Amino acid sequence: MAGKNASSGAGLLQWLLIAGLIILADQFTKILVIGAFQLGEVRPVTSFFDLVRAHNYGAAFSFLHGASGWQRWFFLGLGLAAAVFIVWMLRRHGHQQLFAWALTLILGGALGNVIDRAIHGYVVDFIQVHAGGWYFPAFNVADSAITIGAILLILDELRRVRRT
Repeated sequence: MAGKNASSGAGLLQWLLIAGLIILADQFTKILVIGAFQLGEVRPVTSFFDLVRAHNYGAAFSFLHGASGWQRWFFLGLGLAAAVFIVWMLRRHGHQQLFAWALTLILGGALGNVIDRAIHGYVVDFIQVHAGGWYFPAFNVADSAITIGAILLILDELRRVRRT
């Protein structure tokens, strides 16, 4: 039993280090944007991609963006609770590669945005994709990690269903 706990601890450390790299990449890019852009500033990169500086006081797709401020603490607490649950899941299932990658990406992304909420009271977004006059809501590295993690969770579940 001690061997299994030791190996699960080593596996957990690997996943936490990867999540830490995601957090570092997320925070580094946000620092660059804060230093180089004024709020609302847009710099076109291609015909379908811009760099912007946007502040999201809400959640995904600016859900609750206009609320009176309580959402900062709600989403900060929710992110921390999710992080605790994900670490617990990684400790138990870190040997399941695709599942662990999914959880690790979600963990890194969630904590990247939690850090923003704790420091600024909002999440810094800076990636803007658009086509034909349609604009996807601005997002960041953390949001990208969460999205990829969610896709991997779905793929993992589809693989699991096919095996049964």
